[in-house]
Amino acid sequence: MERKNAWSKYTSEKESKKVFDFAEGYRQFLSQCKTERECVSFFIKIAEKTGYKNLEEVVASGKKLKAGDKVYAVNQGKELALFNIGSESIENGINILGAHIDSPRMDVKQNPLYEDTDLAFLDTHYYGGIKKYQWVTIPLALHGVIVKKDGTTINVNIGEEESDPVFGISDLLVHLASDQLDKKGAKVIEGEDLNVIIGSIPEFSKAGKKEKDAVKNNILKLLKSKYKMEEEDFISAEIEVVPAGAARDFGFDRSMIIGYGHDDRACAYPSAIALLHSKKLKKTACTLLVDKEEIGSVGATGMQSRFFENTVAELYNLVGDYSELKLRRALTNSKVLSSDVSAAVDPTYPSSFEKNNSAYLGRGMTFNKYTGARGKYNSNDTSAEFVGEVRAIMEKDNIYWQTAELGKVDQGGGGTIAQYMALYNMQVIDSGVPVLSMHSPCEIVSKVDLYEALLGYEAFIKYAE
Repeated sequence: MERKNAWSKYTSEKESKKVFDFAEGYRQFLSQCKTERECVSFFIKIAEKTGYKNLEEVVASGKKLKAGDKVYAVNQGKELALFNIGSESIENGINILGAHIDSPRMDVKQNPLYEDTDLAFLDTHYYGGIKKYQWVTIPLALHGVIVKKDGTTINVNIGEEESDPVFGISDLLVHLASDQLDKKGAKVIEGEDLNVIIGSIPEFSKAGKKEKDAVKNNILKLLKSKYKMEEEDFISAEIEVVPAGAARDFGFDRSMIIGYGHDDRACAYPSAIALLHSKKLKKTACTLLVDKEEIGSVGATGMQSRFFENTVAELYNLVGDYSELKLRRALTNSKVLSSDVSAAVDPTYPSSFEKNNSAYLGRGMTFNKYTGARGKYNSNDTSAEFVGEVRAIMEKDNIYWQTAELGKVDQGGGGTIAQYMALYNMQVIDSGVPVLSMHSPCEIVSKVDLYEALLGYEAFIKYAE
């Protein structure tokens, strides 16, 4: 069952303009938002412009919620839930679009700053699944927050403006790399060698003498001048090292976008926009954007936390008639598109894909009945009944879609937040956008797949029963 190329749906200039206009908004978002905190702040701004209210403020006001009201809830600045209240009781369930907003990267350690041979470095610990050799000799930027002892928060974003400096990790010159090149790919660059170079000018004494750690001291002087930051403030900082620069149109025909963080912001963006575009609904709808998926959905801001459950309880209480049993029914009756990217077939590496059961760039959004690895381990295997319902929804609005697995059996695999949503006995299926070069510093998506995902998410919100 070969799927049609989705571009065949957009042959007129008027129709194709919709695809390109939506993709341009996404490209700008991807360029601006390279951390979870930046994504949450971005979506809150546009949500408030469309009438969404902070759930905490609604609770404090003592007001009730009714059909048509729109609210959002934030968890520690790194997780966001958006709700459009439907006319039906929440007990009938919620139609949920769930995606994650964390991406593979490097995190600056808590005691990171050191000097070696007149160079200053930041020591890092990589986050999520990466090929470490892909992160050397490319321009890097620093994004994040520094929280001082008095609670003051300082935002960090260095390396994105044309006037900014950038940073990087050196590699061994090929002339001396014979031993290095004999190593397996996983060992060519070791995790402890992901040291980011940040400066080389030493601080001299008044007598012109170079003191110990003079380059490091000069960096600290600059940090204190710009951020009023002491070395100890690294302890309570969250600074992410990410590829510098904007996402770009890709290909002569500009049909694709290359950039950092398509996994999973290529699903988070259309999921959020689909809900923000929604009007009056029968069934309450939610877009849930979570953190920590790349390391197992753990922690207070990951899908395994109680944030979503607690937020739905607050929501139910505000629409009245709350009970623990009705909350359980609401969660059980909910339906979810666990929106995460899928691996697109790369014809350069055909041996890793089973072509009849893989996603292709340009053939629309993707559904994965199951993910996991080694016999579907750590997978949510969706019921045939829910797959049938989703098929009917997509065909109702003429959405171009395809089905996929993540590569050949026993070739590898991966997981999503689907299994943690399914713990509530919800019906959940993985869906999303195919990606080339997934988990690399420069991933590639098709603009038409991105747009079909938006339409698919809008259809699911409207029609899922």
